[in-house]
Amino acid sequence: MVDLSICIVSYNSCNFLKDCLLSLRRQPAVPEMEVIVVDNGSQDGTIAMLHSMFPEVKVIQNEKNLGYTVPMNQALRIAQGRYLVQLNPDTLVGEGAFAAIVEYLEEHPETGVCTLKVLNRDGTLQRQCRRSEARPWDALSYFLGLSRVFPRSRVFGRYLLTYLDDDEIAEVEAVSGSCMIIRREVVEQIGYLDERFFAYQEDTDFCVRARKAGWKVQYVPLGRVVHLGGHGGTRVEVYRSIIAWHRSYELYYRKHLAHQYWFLVNWLVYAAVYLKLGLALLITFFKREKIAGTPKP
Repeated sequence: MVDLSICIVSYNSCNFLKDCLLSLRRQPAVPEMEVIVVDNGSQDGTIAMLHSMFPEVKVIQNEKNLGYTVPMNQALRIAQGRYLVQLNPDTLVGEGAFAAIVEYLEEHPETGVCTLKVLNRDGTLQRQCRRSEARPWDALSYFLGLSRVFPRSRVFGRYLLTYLDDDEIAEVEAVSGSCMIIRREVVEQIGYLDERFFAYQEDTDFCVRARKAGWKVQYVPLGRVVHLGGHGGTRVEVYRSIIAWHRSYELYYRKHLAHQYWFLVNWLVYAAVYLKLGLALLITFFKREKIAGTPKP
């Protein structure tokens, strides 16, 4: 059994995927890794690039874009590693990052799910890499910008945990699927990603299920990963992406949070979700964005 199974979902992100895989090649020989790429029907030469440059990579070819969750489960089901890594194709893994996290997990058997220090292009922390559940007040504080105005406040900054030290290990409620390391025993206990989520919120859902099963979820900044953003495994047409995000949040809320609040609060949340959906679609129409994550014209 290998130490790490790196699982990547890719769609028309050939050049980014190539750079990601090259960054994996620069990792030390220990821990031992396998890499699995699930391609969502790319038309940009991804498959030819993989066969010619990375013959050691295991490739699963889908005929069409199946989103994120279903293809990621395809990779997880054939993975042989003691630790399973969900990694976006538009990431660059710092040298020694995975060696550091394997060593940490060996010493902390209570940690079931974790992430590394995920950075933006400019070297700042990508706040979404560690977060709390998006409860109504926390989500409202985030979307109203209160967490940016009062980043050190535990009242307004709870969703993205802006009050935490970026360089300290912390137990959190959820981490991002852009770089999520999972102990194999967790999957064996709670199962794979919930495929009702086309994309978005499936990572938080998995973390919540892991925590309910008694595992710790942690932010472990012992290694760095740069997440370039906008060229992940789905890269769907922007309207579909917006609708998928809001549907996933509603599903997540009904599954994990609705039972904690009065029905009136829940209906206000659902109304706010669909109001936000309508506004997002309207704004996108005038911005004429075609692919989720691409620069605006």
